[in-house]
Amino acid sequence: MHDIRAIRENPTAFDAALGLRNMAPVSPEILSLDADRRSRIAAAETAQAEQNRASKEAGAAKGRGDDAEFQRLRALVSAKKDETSRLQAEAAALDAKLRELLLAVPNLPLESVPAGQDEDDNVEIRRWGEPRAFDFAPREHFEIAGVRPGMDFETAAKLSGARFVVLKGGVARIHRALAQFMLDLHVAEHGLEETWAPVLVLSEMMEGTGQLPKFGEDSYQTREGWWLIPTSEVTLTNTVNGDLVDHASLPRRLVAHSQCFRSEAGSAGRDTAGMLRQHQFEKVEMVSITDAESGVAEHARMTRCAETVLERLGLPYRTIVLCGGDMGFGARITHDLEVWLPGQGRYREISSVSYCGDFQARRMNARYRPAGGGKPEFVHTLNGSGLAVGRTLIAVLENGQQADGSVLLPEALHPYLGGRTRLGADGVLA
Repeated sequence: MHDIRAIRENPTAFDAALGLRNMAPVSPEILSLDADRRSRIAAAETAQAEQNRASKEAGAAKGRGDDAEFQRLRALVSAKKDETSRLQAEAAALDAKLRELLLAVPNLPLESVPAGQDEDDNVEIRRWGEPRAFDFAPREHFEIAGVRPGMDFETAAKLSGARFVVLKGGVARIHRALAQFMLDLHVAEHGLEETWAPVLVLSEMMEGTGQLPKFGEDSYQTREGWWLIPTSEVTLTNTVNGDLVDHASLPRRLVAHSQCFRSEAGSAGRDTAGMLRQHQFEKVEMVSITDAESGVAEHARMTRCAETVLERLGLPYRTIVLCGGDMGFGARITHDLEVWLPGQGRYREISSVSYCGDFQARRMNARYRPAGGGKPEFVHTLNGSGLAVGRTLIAVLENGQQADGSVLLPEALHPYLGGRTRLGADGVLA
């Protein structure tokens, strides 16, 4: 959501910022609607004042026995009442149309965001780790001998259709261990507050974080009207929906492990093999709620939290900053972490860490009162995967695979696996 006053004051800057997203100017349409709305409001206020004045004069005319003038003024009062109601209804309709338009306009990128059309124009800012040199042709995760017994796509398809998986045995335990490891790291070392929240939310919550109204097809809605969350960003961020929070309580740093659900609309034919792109998956999600001055520094901190997970697991990765044309709807800047997948021979996204400024807070009406006093301000919000559990499982399996079909597991997971250090070629932890 955008501040209409800021658009009025500097429409050129507003359109220039959206130009980083390769969007045509939208301020003329916004300001035209806004002008029409304001003119109706002003006209309604004038008609209301004329109605009040005529009503007062009608009372005076009646008091002095001037029936003709009283009847004329009474008719005028009725006409002005109808005019006021009509203008107010028109203003309300224009206000709704303006709000609908503003809800569909993405966030303004920071000036530091690189220009570009798509993922080919993203900019790498650092790398960590060296991809392992294999003395055999590395396989994708679902082709590894030790993984196949524990990653059942056929049964999942029978149960639910395409883009689902049933995990069993050692693979399922590694998956669970990864989520526990991530949570423990974020809570014990990064100072995030572990949170458990519903996966069913109201439409207002999806609107608050920007999934609605524009991206409804990307999510699932129940018959009762609830939405299945695409990520815990929705629930964690909306914990301050409608609130005036104490400045002293900021930043609020939250983390949750949850099931996530996405329709994967528009992804037909992409990543159909394996479990890289699923309708149901798990994530450990980080959310920070902070003040206006701390957002950019908090973004760097959150990025580092996600990077640390990959480093503790010994997984080579690179960090990139997304260009304007590839950035998500609600973000002002996004860092993507891409992990090395030897089975594909390339880096693939495993985390997106985004700073949203006050964009979501305006939609949620979430504010704080500055410590020094003064008018309440909108909080600033951030979110990031810390990490996507399924994709981390893929990376662990592919990077640790051995020629005999077994998988050596990261040392950081050993305590979560009862001291077991490898997934055997038979699919059993040992």
